[in-house]
Amino acid sequence: MDNPARDHQTRHDGPRDQREATLRGALGKCPNCGEGRMFIGYLKTVPECAVCGEKLGLYRAADGPAFFTITIVMLLLIPLIWLSWALFSTEPFTLMLFLCGVTTVITLVLLRLVKGIFVAFLWAHDERDRGA
Repeated sequence: MDNPARDHQTRHDGPRDQREATLRGALGKCPNCGEGRMFIGYLKTVPECAVCGEKLGLYRAADGPAFFTITIVMLLLIPLIWLSWALFSTEPFTLMLFLCGVTTVITLVLLRLVKGIFVAFLWAHDERDRGA
């Protein structure tokens, strides 16, 4: 059964602070209270904040975080390829291993960060998944 006091805490009549929400989202925290966790495991959004009861599962990020992560990684790869070519130009296999490893690490770190920001941005603008 729903708790009326908890439901009252999650209502927002005024505008939501987008900057504060996205900073909290980048840290993996609830964009509403800043205390609860936004994720279960690596990327799964919690259905509801354990601290304030905000229903974070209603804010579906879909493919947005993946698109932005790919874009950022590709932009970072331009100088990275140039730098690694200068360092490993005589060893193509080493160059390939270095680029694959660095690209994988950057992608995995950025994906969670971008998804947190994306969900918090959706929360700040109250863009819930209203169904088809």
